[in-house]
Amino acid sequence: MGDNAKKALIDGLNGLLADHLALYMKTKNFHWHVTGPQFRELHLMFDDHAQEIFGNVDIIAERVRKIDGKTLTSIGSIMEKTKVEDQSSADLEAMDMVSQLRDDNAQMVKTLKELKELAEEAGDNATDGLIDEWTDQAEERTWFLAATLG
Repeated sequence: MGDNAKKALIDGLNGLLADHLALYMKTKNFHWHVTGPQFRELHLMFDDHAQEIFGNVDIIAERVRKIDGKTLTSIGSIMEKTKVEDQSSADLEAMDMVSQLRDDNAQMVKTLKELKELAEEAGDNATDGLIDEWTDQAEERTWFLAATLG
């Protein structure tokens, strides 16, 4: 792995880590605060999505460490790196929640496709393979959220 390619990959993985942590928290916020006629369905879907997202956090961080990088260290470092729009409201309408999560997951798909290119440039086959799985997960979440919106 060349130094510049490796640095770019580490930076990209840390951005992905930040996005996962921010999206996990946002999804849990919506899980806890969703109301309305679709409460049960959305409450359960948001929880499933949050668990899947959180399940990748340690894998991403350990990937950074395996390629001799340093991971994020604080909430501040997460906020500096994430592309997930902050949302602290506990009073959004249910479909606004779904719409925001759809957009956030769609953005994650774009980020993952960019990261795949970085992994290929760095010759990191292990990261490249993991990205395929993470992309499939984010695409499925995007699909479920988009289908919920109709």
